[in-house]
Amino acid sequence: MALRLTDATPSPEEDPKPASLGARAQQALSARDVPAYLALFAEAAAVEDVHRRYEARKDLLEAGLATGGSDIKGMGTVFAAVARGALDALASDPREPVLLNYAGIAFYELGELGPAEELFRAANRLDPDLPHVERNIEEIARRRRQGLTHVKLPPPLRMALKDLGSRAKKIARQAQPAEGMTLSLCMIVKDEEAMLGRMLSAVRDWVDEIVVVDTGSRDRTVEIAESFGAKVLHHEWTGDFSEARNVSVEAATGDWIIYLDADEILVDGDGPRLRALLGRTWREAYYVVMTNFVGDEEDGHAMNFNALRMFRNREEYRFEGRLHEQWAHNLPAYLPERLVIADVRIDHFGYLGVVRDEKGKSRRNLELLERQAAEGDDSAFLHFNIGSEHMAVGEDAVAAEEFALAWERVRGEDGRIMRLGFVPSLAARYVRALHVTGRLEDLHAIADEALERLPGFTDIVLERALAVRDAGDHAEAERLLRACLELGDAPSHYSAAIGAGTYLPRLALAELMRAAGRLDEAEAEVRHCLAEHATFIGVVEPYATVRLANGATPAQVTEELHAALPEMVPGARFLLAAVLHEAGAADLAEEELRAVVAAQPGSALARLALSEALLSQARFADAVAVLEAIEADSPWAPQAARSIAFAALAEGDVATARTALERDSSDRIPAGERALLRAWSDAAAGDEPAPSLPADAAGTALVMLEALARVEAFEAFELLAGRYETIDVPARERREGLAALYLRRGFLESAADEWIAACESDGVDAAALLGLAQVAWARGMDDDAVVFAQEARELEPDHSGAARLLEHLGAAA
Repeated sequence: MALRLTDATPSPEEDPKPASLGARAQQALSARDVPAYLALFAEAAAVEDVHRRYEARKDLLEAGLATGGSDIKGMGTVFAAVARGALDALASDPREPVLLNYAGIAFYELGELGPAEELFRAANRLDPDLPHVERNIEEIARRRRQGLTHVKLPPPLRMALKDLGSRAKKIARQAQPAEGMTLSLCMIVKDEEAMLGRMLSAVRDWVDEIVVVDTGSRDRTVEIAESFGAKVLHHEWTGDFSEARNVSVEAATGDWIIYLDADEILVDGDGPRLRALLGRTWREAYYVVMTNFVGDEEDGHAMNFNALRMFRNREEYRFEGRLHEQWAHNLPAYLPERLVIADVRIDHFGYLGVVRDEKGKSRRNLELLERQAAEGDDSAFLHFNIGSEHMAVGEDAVAAEEFALAWERVRGEDGRIMRLGFVPSLAARYVRALHVTGRLEDLHAIADEALERLPGFTDIVLERALAVRDAGDHAEAERLLRACLELGDAPSHYSAAIGAGTYLPRLALAELMRAAGRLDEAEAEVRHCLAEHATFIGVVEPYATVRLANGATPAQVTEELHAALPEMVPGARFLLAAVLHEAGAADLAEEELRAVVAAQPGSALARLALSEALLSQARFADAVAVLEAIEADSPWAPQAARSIAFAALAEGDVATARTALERDSSDRIPAGERALLRAWSDAAAGDEPAPSLPADAAGTALVMLEALARVEAFEAFELLAGRYETIDVPARERREGLAALYLRRGFLESAADEWIAACESDGVDAAALLGLAQVAWARGMDDDAVVFAQEARELEPDHSGAARLLEHLGAAA
């Protein structure tokens, strides 16, 4: 046979084909009994199930095209029978690209190049990705160039082909995508007002009907849905997602159904692609490319996977399972041309930390999954989902055990492992859980096994690299990270993380190199990431950190990043501000954070960070103004109240400080800290403060005192230091804590005074002597420093700090 067929490898685990027509066809053709072969097409047409009927016809055509022999008359009769059988099958619905291609091959072998070309072009028009069709068209052109346009056939057969050729051309012209097909969007919702409007705005112009099943919303969800013309059905929640999904599907009237959640957004510009799918009636279902965003929406952390979300509206396609409901087991998976990946993209924001936290999804999901397990489900998919929910709430050890159970159940499925769509995610999460829990030996074993079953899965290699890095094997980590770059990102059917084969290993390499002092190499890596992957805002922080370590000034780094990212998103500016603040460039950090607040005025985190930059510049009143805009019901309101009180007291504004503390009625400000702030405000107002403060105020007091010392707010420092003296901890502990603060801030005389006073009142100890040694060293009095450090070693031979200082000074212990 001169031309190639489409790939059609049957799945061995599926049911046997109706009446074994393919085998009977081979027997008839081996005996050159063409009438018996043709009679089988009538049997195939009588198969009730639409998918099995198509499969039977396809098998008969493949059997005919695969017939061998050199007898031109006999072979011509067989190919004519194939052409007739294909055209009869296409008569009822010419929109079958595979059958069109098979018919074209039969006409080609008969020398009928005109009908063959029209059939091939029709197949290619319907499905440009159908294997081998373009090559078949090229083969016709080659044959014409060589003048091979006729095959010698008996006259009766040649006459019969004229009628068949006319039929073929007519069918080829009719083979156009169907028109007028409709699409229903089906959803289940509850309290989705935060995202529903955005979701429906993106999709409403591209669907013909919106069916929303509400399971008890108490917010504006129903109102928003109805404003978009949705048919809203009210269904009592029973803890069963499939039941609710099926209510929406039963109410849908479209020819096709797509089901989405309120946090799944059709990518702008993909609406026309979605509509184009409707006319392809030879398909039964479509995968869409789903991008799961994790972390924060704009930070670029995401992973792609193929989600089976669109299907023909048939009675047999219904959902099963309480959670992570499934329906695809009813699809004709034995017909690969019926299920394909569409070029339609959906962004999924349901795994953003803030979304999950607000909705408490994981605990609710665990409850539903445990109910499903109690009902007898012990499947790999159930254990995978239970493990995933435990991982989402930080219970990694429990997650690892659940993943182990799931992995054990899929081990024997090598022949169909990729039919279990969750397996790549299971492998990646299992390896990650083993990494987090420190089970390195188990991680290597599972990683090897996963890569054998899922070759080229870069995410597994990356997780292994990070695990060995954390275990201290930096050379092996570097080797594995470079292997990730060679592999590139894994394909989307692996549910792969975006960047696992590009910027993520590069940034990890940069950090390894920076830690090892290989700053030029580290800079080359972060520069590459910034140039090639600027949309991933996680590049900003390592770029700034490496450049500063390699000698750049904060102003240079800021200028470089803004030049590379002229439309820098707020999240990127926030990350840059954090690095600038750590580098002591509070003014530059302030500029970045003011831009963030301007873009996101409701962001409490941005306001808190901006207040820190202002406090670092002793601009206490400005910090108060920024913080007072944080809503009282914000989760960050207690932190805002503490910071307002501190800034106001540093400014001497007692009334504002007291108002902030009174306004916050939560118990999230530690009692010791609240007592300290109140005592400070009493002292500032000239009121009689509490005679003593609880011991748990000591740490907070030192942090506040150091912040005041840093900006030289000495008047406020003295008032707070007076309150610090009343904290109920041993005097030596208070003095040595204050002495260490003075030393860090460069107030050497004050540090020495505190350590001397501690020794005079409570006796000499190694910590005080080491402190005095450090003061002497800072003053350039190396001989005195050696004496104090040696005395500290005599009191406490194992004192590591004294040993390090003596080593630095080149003195013997």
